[in-house]
Amino acid sequence: MFKKLLGLFSNDLAIDLGTANTLVLVKGQGISINEPSVVAIQFDKHGQQRILAVGQEAKDMVGKTPGNIKAIRPMRDGVIADFEVTEMMIRYFIEKAHKRKGWFSPRIIICVPYGLTQVERRAVKDSAENAGARYVYLIEEPMAAAIGAGIPVKDPNGNLVVDIGGGTTEIGVISLGGLVLSKSIRVAGDHFDQSIVDYVKKNFNLLIGERIAEELKIKIGTAIPLEEELTTTVRGRDQIEGSLVAIEISSEHIRDAMKDSLEEIANALKTVLEQTPPELAGDIVENGIVLTGGGALIRGLDKYLSDIVKLPVYIAEDPLLAVAKGTGKALDEIDLLQQLAYED
Repeated sequence: MFKKLLGLFSNDLAIDLGTANTLVLVKGQGISINEPSVVAIQFDKHGQQRILAVGQEAKDMVGKTPGNIKAIRPMRDGVIADFEVTEMMIRYFIEKAHKRKGWFSPRIIICVPYGLTQVERRAVKDSAENAGARYVYLIEEPMAAAIGAGIPVKDPNGNLVVDIGGGTTEIGVISLGGLVLSKSIRVAGDHFDQSIVDYVKKNFNLLIGERIAEELKIKIGTAIPLEEELTTTVRGRDQIEGSLVAIEISSEHIRDAMKDSLEEIANALKTVLEQTPPELAGDIVENGIVLTGGGALIRGLDKYLSDIVKLPVYIAEDPLLAVAKGTGKALDEIDLLQQLAYED
């Protein structure tokens, strides 16, 4: 009863706790926070730590910090890699979005990858509870992505969504408000970035960081050949001579670097399609496949996947925000929240 009373004075929150970015929505107000999932920690001479920065400010420090400061990404491959730092980050975002302290605790729904283990789910929930949540619900990413993409998830029709985030790619077949079939693979944006780092190192003897690799992916990355390939200049350290150099790199190079990762996503999609019940398969042939997440913005990815699975593939409107919007909509509609989210 006391918690219900608190609810009258509390703004509930929806959190898309992503490997690359964390988005927080306040019920009835929309997205209030959209920042990188990065925390900068400063250590004193006694080994004690304190938060120096969170979000974009912390990301700007990556690769540039002195020895007593570490810029940490506590989420890796869609799961919590550093429980303590994740809790710090969630607490920071909750307080920033909620704009209240003390006993006015919010109810929170958090989007999680489909492939999380029970232990990993528990870790996510505990982090939010320790950060001040009154209740914590979890909703699986493919469902949130489908809702955010405007797919009528409650209808008795089969729909297929592919969400390519920072740490995981989530593929889900949805019908009647539930996940009929789903697959989660830890190949997504971060994997692309690391592949680019390795490719540039191997083929150009150039050492670059993940942040530069991400910039290359966004600026000239493509899944299919272009009529006119894009080029850009990249700067880094020559691993043989140790000198700082600049080279010209093309979209063809980036495509070659991401080739294996793209194939893994395509193969996972084919596996899901092969396992889809015939009745729903017919719906998917008619409705096509919807792409969400930051990975959906890679040039030509829709055509690349369409050519492989021989089905129409569409990019959702505002794919970067689809999961966050879907999580927020589940929070706005209490009946949908009770149907789709669950407590461990």
